[in-house]
Amino acid sequence: MGVSLTSPALGRWFCHAIPFAILTLLFLYTSVRLFHEWPLVLPAQRSQQSSLWELEPPSPSPVLTALLQITSGILTGCRPGVQSCNPEGPLPSQIGPELTALVVPGKEEPPCLGPQGVLGRMMSPFLACLSPEGDVQLSQYLAGWRELLRFLTPLGSVFAFATSEAFVKVTALEACVRGPDALHYASLATMATWERQAGLLELPGTAPRDQARASGSRTLLLLHRALRWSQLCLHRVATGKLGGPDAGMQCGDAYSTALAEHHPWLIRQAARLAILALPSRGRLLQLACPGTTEADARVALARAARVLEDVYNRTQNLLTRHGLLQLA
Repeated sequence: MGVSLTSPALGRWFCHAIPFAILTLLFLYTSVRLFHEWPLVLPAQRSQQSSLWELEPPSPSPVLTALLQITSGILTGCRPGVQSCNPEGPLPSQIGPELTALVVPGKEEPPCLGPQGVLGRMMSPFLACLSPEGDVQLSQYLAGWRELLRFLTPLGSVFAFATSEAFVKVTALEACVRGPDALHYASLATMATWERQAGLLELPGTAPRDQARASGSRTLLLLHRALRWSQLCLHRVATGKLGGPDAGMQCGDAYSTALAEHHPWLIRQAARLAILALPSRGRLLQLACPGTTEADARVALARAARVLEDVYNRTQNLLTRHGLLQLA
């Protein structure tokens, strides 16, 4: 008599198989790239600014460096050779009336939106980066990114490469903000103006041989693309119908909308497998807003997504105005 796998056993097998399949695909793709481009793959150099943060990731090997470069496209939304992957104009407002019935006037906000809450810690610096003059303050923008990464990291080890790449970019831009030319890196507008005048901007569609020497404007552009996918994913998880598609499908839909068309086939498959391994929608809401009802968590997450939307739209307008969307 045959022995059939029970449903829990199938679930455990599936959870283990997805990361293995992703790593296998990435290894094959990386092997092909390294075979053709090995002379161009250099060990990462330690930055003089690496002491800015105590918890720095170790310097990656050439293979891991290539993996990071490949998988960074999952968040940044561009494959090599594509000049610009950003849509023209700002995102339309996405927080519609579907959550209105869940908001109770005068009701106390859940702790997750407070100063010590998961979402509150992320929203506060992102809101502070939007200056009254219409600029984006870089120090607060990067502080918001730090909290966003802290929120995304527990969602699964399958995002380790993408979050590591975002961490590297945040740290690189922080080195500019805190470095000897800090006066020119106070805001997005001052950075763009100074780097253009100083001849630091890359030619459109070209990538620097040494990523550590990329302009601050190019680094911010890549973070900007990653912010769009994050915003779309959180918004769709927050506003999805009860009993509807789970977080993996909702974030997969956000990936298809924001990034998939800019990726080669192999990266699209790896990204979709990674997204399927996301926690359930209920679990993600618990991580975002612990100790509250699902309805309250949905409202809180939608508010956080709206803040990311506002930051994205402000940044998009500034990048367009300064002609920076073609940098990568």
